[in-house]
Amino acid sequence: MPVLHIASFRWKPEVTEADVEAMTAALLEMRAQIPEIKSYVASSNLHLRPAGADYGVAAIVDDQAGLDAYLDHPLHKAAYDQHLGRMIAERSAVQLPIESGAFL
Repeated sequence: MPVLHIASFRWKPEVTEADVEAMTAALLEMRAQIPEIKSYVASSNLHLRPAGADYGVAAIVDDQAGLDAYLDHPLHKAAYDQHLGRMIAERSAVQLPIESGAFL
């Protein structure tokens, strides 16, 4: 069963636009090197509605094993260690089942 993993973040006050740009570049580079990721979006919130997080990531993987491979991958850990870890004030995540082909 395909899985949609969504993570949202609120940044610490000292996070700059340059920090966000560097982190986004690292996440997109990471995505290109993890074959288990079938679809991936990482971006600042458009804030089209009030409130919400500052940033979001959505990844589609084939199954639990694909999710584990993505989240435990050395490049994912490096992105966290080099960028996300020092930027995050709050984090929220959810994994949702999706029908095959719904977003693929």
